[in-house]
Amino acid sequence: MTLSKAEVKHLFERLIFEETDPHDWVEDVWGLSPLLGDSAAKLLEAFETVIECCPEEHLEHLVLTRLPLDESI
Repeated sequence: MTLSKAEVKHLFERLIFEETDPHDWVEDVWGLSPLLGDSAAKLLEAFETVIECCPEEHLEHLVLTRLPLDESI
């Protein structure tokens, strides 16, 4: 099975942010603490950069090894 970058990104977003949109998550954290919100924004930017820079095969392997056993693709 081959996953596209968009599919891998979506799966990682579900794993990390659950049902929350990643940008909403940053805003929520920012609302609790601007200092932590700044870190959250940097983490989201790093996450998006990794998705863009990594080859699809590496991303697919990484996401498939991180999915909980009861999680379906």
